[in-house]
Amino acid sequence: MAAPRIVIENCAIATVDGHDTEYASGHVVVAGNRIESVGAGKAPENLEQVVRRVDGTGHLATPGLINTHHHFYQWITRGLAQDANLFDWLVTLYPVWARIDEPMVYAAAQGSLAMMVRGGVTTAMDHHYVFPRGAGDLLGAEIRAAQEIGVRFTATRGSMDRGRSDGGLPPDFAVETTEAALIATEAAIDTYHDPSFDSMLHIAAAPCSPFSVSTELLREAAVLARRKGVRLHTHGSETVEEEKFCHELFGMGPTDYFESTGWLGEDVWMAHCVHMNDSDIAAFARTGTGVAHCPSSNARLAAGIARVPDMLAAGVPVGLGVDGTASNESGELHTELRNALLINRLGAHREKALNARQALRLGTYGGARVLGRQDQIGSLEPGKLADLVLWKLDGIGHSSIADPVAALVFGAAAPVALSLINGKPVVEDNRLTTVDEDAIARGTRHEAQRLARIVAAD
Repeated sequence: MAAPRIVIENCAIATVDGHDTEYASGHVVVAGNRIESVGAGKAPENLEQVVRRVDGTGHLATPGLINTHHHFYQWITRGLAQDANLFDWLVTLYPVWARIDEPMVYAAAQGSLAMMVRGGVTTAMDHHYVFPRGAGDLLGAEIRAAQEIGVRFTATRGSMDRGRSDGGLPPDFAVETTEAALIATEAAIDTYHDPSFDSMLHIAAAPCSPFSVSTELLREAAVLARRKGVRLHTHGSETVEEEKFCHELFGMGPTDYFESTGWLGEDVWMAHCVHMNDSDIAAFARTGTGVAHCPSSNARLAAGIARVPDMLAAGVPVGLGVDGTASNESGELHTELRNALLINRLGAHREKALNARQALRLGTYGGARVLGRQDQIGSLEPGKLADLVLWKLDGIGHSSIADPVAALVFGAAAPVALSLINGKPVVEDNRLTTVDEDAIARGTRHEAQRLARIVAAD
C-alpha cells in the first residue's frame, strides 16, 4: 500500500539543490516522511493515497530553515544588558543564568522552539552548557519540549569546568568538574542519540568556549565524541578579547589552539568565527570544520562582521544561527537570512558579498551540511526527508516583488502558510498546530518573572 501523500502545487519553488533549480510554478509531492517528486507544472495524475492537496498559488516552497546555534534557556532573560559587549554581557548574566532550574528551561525551550518553528525552522539546535547543581534534568526538559512541538532537533550537551575561582566567568556552583561533564555527556549520547536516516534527535558534545573550559575537557570531549560517533560544537573566535585571551594563556590564537586539542574536522562546527584571518579560514577549509554564522547576535554584542564571503569562497561549510535570545531577542531565523546578506555587504566585498539565493542556501542546505545531515535535509529533492515550508508571498508585504526568493530574503518576515516536518504539518496559516502558543507565552512570562524574583532576592 502506498504511503499517504500530500500534494503541493501551483507554487514557486526554490529547491536549493546542487544546481539551485527553481520553478516559477511547480509541485512537490510528499509520500509519508519523504519527498517523492519535485518539478514544474502540476503534480502527476492518478496518484494514490492523496490525503491532501494544497493550492500554492502566490506562495514559495523552500526547504525548511535549519538553525545551527542557539541557547534556549536565554528566552527568559531577554532584554537585559542591552548595551554591553560579550564579556561584560556574560559577567552581567552568568549570575542570573546560574539560578535556572528544570521548569525554567522547559518553558524557555518551549518559547524558543515555538518562535523558530512558527517562523519556518524545521531543524533546531541548542547549545546548553549551564548546569547549576540541583537544577534538575535540563537537557531532558529541552528534548521534551522539542518532541511536543514536533521539530527535528540537534541537542548539544554543553559543559563548563572553569568557574570564577579558576579564572572563568561563571559562578563556581554553575560549573561542573571535568570528569562529571564527560560522564554526563556520554550518558546523554547513550540515552538520546538516534543516528538513523530519519532521526528526529541528535546529540553532540559541546564544551562552551576556550575561556570557560579546560584544555583537558576540550581534548577528552573530542575523544569521547569520536568514540561515540557524534559531532562536536563550541564557540570560536567570537571577539577580539577572546583572541587576546588565547594568546595570553595558550601562546596561540583560537584556531591554532582548537587544532592542538583535536577540535578541527568535518565532525566539528563552531559558532560565530568573527575574527578569522586568512590562515584560520584556510585551516577550516582544509579540515572541513563548519561555522554557525550569527549575524544579529554578532551585531547586538558589537563582536564584528564575520568573513562569510571569504569562508564560502574557500569551501568552509557555513550555516546560520539565531544564537541565544539574550543577544538576539527576535528569536527566529528568517531575520538571519536578511541580516546575513545586509551585514556582510557592510564588509570588504560590499554589494558582491552575498545575494538572496546565497542567503537562503546558508539557512537551508548550508545548515544541513554544518550539522552533518546534508544527505537527509536542506534541499527539496526526491528521497530526502519531507521538511519544507510554504511561504505566503501574495500579501501586502511581498506581492509587489516579482522575484519570490528576493521577496523572502529582502522583505519582511513572510507568513508561513504551511510547514511540514518529517511529512507532518506543524504550522498552518502562521500558527503552530501541535502546541498552544498562548499557553507557552504565559508560561515563559511566569518563569521569567520567577527567575527575576530569585535573582533579586540573592
